[in-house]
Amino acid sequence: MVKSPQFRLHFIVFLWGFTAILGKLISVDAVVLVFYRTLFSAGFLYFFIRSIKKQSLRISRRNLWQLLGTGGIIGFHWLAFFYSIKIANVSIALACLSSATLFASLLEPLFFKRKIDPLELIMGVVIVICISLIFNAQFEYKWGIIFGIICAFLSALFTVLNGKMFGKTSSENIIFYEILGGWLVVALFSLFSGDIGTLAQVSTRDFILIVVLASLFTAFPMLESIRLMEFVSPFTLALTVNLEPVYGIIIAFFIFGDSEHMSSIFYIASFVMILAIVINGVVKAKRKKNTA
Repeated sequence: MVKSPQFRLHFIVFLWGFTAILGKLISVDAVVLVFYRTLFSAGFLYFFIRSIKKQSLRISRRNLWQLLGTGGIIGFHWLAFFYSIKIANVSIALACLSSATLFASLLEPLFFKRKIDPLELIMGVVIVICISLIFNAQFEYKWGIIFGIICAFLSALFTVLNGKMFGKTSSENIIFYEILGGWLVVALFSLFSGDIGTLAQVSTRDFILIVVLASLFTAFPMLESIRLMEFVSPFTLALTVNLEPVYGIIIAFFIFGDSEHMSSIFYIASFVMILAIVINGVVKAKRKKNTA
């Protein structure tokens, strides 16, 4: 088994990037996909926590409701993400997901009561310009872009709220109850939206792919990211995760061909957006090091 933390880190980011590929390969709609992804992921996590780690899942009622509520945001985040893929393509969904950093820079000062960083404002302007260029260049995918941006906002909101839960229980318990909360929200959504009847209409092929998505591409990388915190800093983890759209867009281009071929403006804007996020992370790391 490869022991290098850097290899393991890039491997789980690669797995996250491949999630979008599976989302396109699975033919069921976004609601059915997310319903089973969260259900099976919660099952795998429960087995790992109780049978392998032999760890208690007992937490306070207040923390339980907070985690389930935060998990509900995950559920809607994944619904928006896969819906963006279904009505547009993988490249659009992943490029828009990169804008989560912009929303996080706006939400963090509100939740943690700190001043807005001027660097984050500059980065935000760059990201807004890039998203505008993508929107204009690929206007035929406007609804995919809109749902991709919604997905990015919910991702940032989840990340900020998750930060407030850190230390209140084990990381494994946090992940389990959040995924469970995601499943509960999607189950309720399918009930009231009338999609409940489609949950049984899953082919054998799609069922197998969803199980793979829930285990190898969801539960495993989440648990592995916790283990890696022992060897890599949160900054390194966050910075490397920004490569998820890069991996996903490249893989999608080779697998799906023409359906993922975008204009040159799309690729330039996406590159600039991801580069701005990386530069922002590097500058913040240097600031932190200088003030330590």
